[in-house]
Amino acid sequence: MPIRITRSIVPNLFTLANLFSGFCAIVMFSKGEFENGAMFIFLAGIFDMFDGYMARLTNSASELGVELDSLCDAVSFGVAPSFLLYMVHYKNLGEIGLLMAAIPAMAGVYRLARFNSQLTSLEDKQYFSGMPIPSGAMTIVSFVIFFLLKNIIPLHYIDASVNFVNIVTSFAMISTIKYDNFPRPSIKNFKLHPFIYTFFLIGFVVIIVTKGSFLFPFMMLYITIGATRHLITWWKERNEIDDNDEEDEDEDSEIIQ
Repeated sequence: MPIRITRSIVPNLFTLANLFSGFCAIVMFSKGEFENGAMFIFLAGIFDMFDGYMARLTNSASELGVELDSLCDAVSFGVAPSFLLYMVHYKNLGEIGLLMAAIPAMAGVYRLARFNSQLTSLEDKQYFSGMPIPSGAMTIVSFVIFFLLKNIIPLHYIDASVNFVNIVTSFAMISTIKYDNFPRPSIKNFKLHPFIYTFFLIGFVVIIVTKGSFLFPFMMLYITIGATRHLITWWKERNEIDDNDEEDEDEDSEIIQ
């Protein structure tokens, strides 16, 4: 039976290039070539971004594409960053180190499974429920490459800082905190979301100017803004519920009187 070639082959090739880049990253990390491996993860991020654009451009978005994308993301942005953590820090801690290094991979895969199970539309979303796994990977990789391996962190703070970044990033992925999705470039979307556009644009420029060293602070700021907004929203909703309960109690007391 001949293979049927459809328009979906174009975005799927980008998705598979994402997977290949993630595989190359793991091979580089196993050889101790951490910077080269990090470049392959960043390359995987580029392929991951463009497969969605190509799917919309060719009008070939499909459930198959979503599932394939998730499987590839699990390798490139889940397993590869976890393996990097293991090689540069956790491998000397035995079984505990193995478990700690695996946390981002497990959190990221859970995040992907939850996203797919709740998917109702193939259109772009303004917010993600939980930080996307590529963002988690960029946080961990940028921390390792530009801070941990550059010996910027004092020796007695290394263990705490690695564990902090590991746990915070993993929690951000499995949480239900809303994180902004960068809207597709257009004048209409810029008018609708000027703050988001400005935030990402400034961050992108500074990252380029600093040759990547600002990526980790930018990702931590991204995590912090999402968490802060979530807490503010939760606090407002809680106060509204308390106010409504007080009003109901006042109405009940008036009726009794």
